[in-house]
Formats: sequence, C-alpha cells, structure tokens
Amino acid sequence: MKYYIRSDTLFIRGSFSAASTGPCGGLRPVSTVLISSPAKSPEPVGDPCRDITLHVAREGLPGDFFGLVSGNDIRRLCILQYDYITVFILASSGNEIQPDHITVVVFSGEGIAENALLQMIVTVTSAKARALIDAGLPFPAASEDHVIVAGEGVPAHQEAGLQSEAGWRVSECVLFGLPHALAQNVKGTGPALYVYSRLGGGHFVRWRPEECPYFPCHFPGQRCDYCYCPFYPCRDETLGQWVNGSHGGTVWNCSRCTLLHTPQHADYLQRHPEASLEELKKIGKTE
Repeated sequence: MKYYIRSDTLFIRGSFSAASTGPCGGLRPVSTVLISSPAKSPEPVGDPCRDITLHVAREGLPGDFFGLVSGNDIRRLCILQYDYITVFILASSGNEIQPDHITVVVFSGEGIAENALLQMIVTVTSAKARALIDAGLPFPAASEDHVIVAGEGVPAHQEAGLQSEAGWRVSECVLFGLPHALAQNVKGTGPALYVYSRLGGGHFVRWRPEECPYFPCHFPGQRCDYCYCPFYPCRDETLGQWVNGSHGGTVWNCSRCTLLHTPQHADYLQRHPEASLEELKKIGKTE
C-alpha cells in the first residue's frame, strides 16, 4: 500500500480486495482507493461516480478503483496507524451540534476475506455511532456518509467483528480518530497522523517531526518528512522484514530502512508523490 495527496484528493494505491458503500461501490479487487474532497466547489456534485472517474483518469491510473466524494477540506484528514491497520477519516461538524460528511477508509496490511470485509463495514459504523454518542453528538443519516474497507495479501482474517483482532484495531482507530477528525484545525499544512504506541501503556500518539525526542535516529542530516512511511508495509525484504508481534501474529519491521530519510529521496517523493518504491530505489544509483 502507498498513499499520497495531490491537490484535493487522497490516493491509496496497491492491490486490494475491497468493499465500498459509495458511488460505483460493491465488492471486488481494485488497485486504487481515493477520497475526492472538492471542499470549496461552488456547485454540488452532479454525478459522484463520474467525478471520481475523472480524478482517476487525470492521475493516469487504471480503471479498477473505489472512490468517495467528501464535502470536507482534505486538510482535515486524520490518519491512524495501529499495527497493520491504517484508517483514514475525513469529517467535520456542519454546525455546532450536527456532524456531517463522515468519510472512512480502512486498509489492512493483512488480507481480509470477502465476508470479513463486509463485516468490517458494520464494525466501522458501530464504532462511529459509539464515538458520536460519547461526544454528545447525534448519529447522522447523511447520504454522503460512506465507508471503504480494503485488505492486501492472502486472506489472513476470516472475521472482522468487534471481537476479532482486526475489528478491534479498526474500532479503536475510529473511536479515537473521529473526535479528533471533527476537531481537526484546517490551518495546518497537512493531515494529522496518529500512531498506536505500546510504550508506557497502549495509546495513540500524534506524530510531529519537530517534537521527536529521538532525532536523529538514523544519521546526522536525515530527513524526517516520511518517518511513518506512506509505503508501509512495503514487503520489500531488501528494506525490512517480518517479525513476531508482541500481541501475536507478525508485524512488518522496517526500523533499519533509511531510504526516505535520505534528502534526495525525500525531496524526490515530495516533487513526485505518485512515484513507486522501485522508482525511488533507483535514485542516486550509478548509471
């Protein structure tokens, strides 16, 4: 999986088994998942499916995709990473008491069976309702509220309910992330990234490169723009490896990878966010 933001759209690329409740939705393999966020469009979107198709075509991507259209500024995006689960939430309060346009995309770095993908949509909806109730907000019935769930790799999870390993992680991400997404200040320069840490007890930590106490963790002069890599888990065994997780299962460990900490690679990815990992690995090599 690799994700990046271009203009007003979040693109998530990979080889997914996915399910979507949105326009052109369904249950099928896709190579792209996106959230289009024309927050300042003066006119309502006429045909969301056509709008999403145009975004994909302009990016030069294949036609196998799932997409959602949100009325919220893409700078409100919250990204939560809990082991192999990554959740993208874009939401806002339409007024003082009513949330609207809650868009959720879930990615699992471990494969999810088709029935479990559908079950995960229920898990997301349940967690969303609980998060809103806990915040004293009504559960919205807006038609714009949609969910996409996607897994990559051989199905390792046959269940995705609240009692399952994958479902629990997704629920925790939504419970923590939705209130923060609703409160996200658009004055920032980009999305808010939260990572689940087990140091000092399990909790989510917002990652801010300027506040990192471990800098430099690799070498003097390193770049930290991509400390939490948008390619994770890349599964490239020249850069990382699978290790046993502290709570069972395996986790992709790339702690020794310095590829995106090298200034020339970080600069290149900022200029070309759509670049593939193989393309980045070739930069700086002798012809």
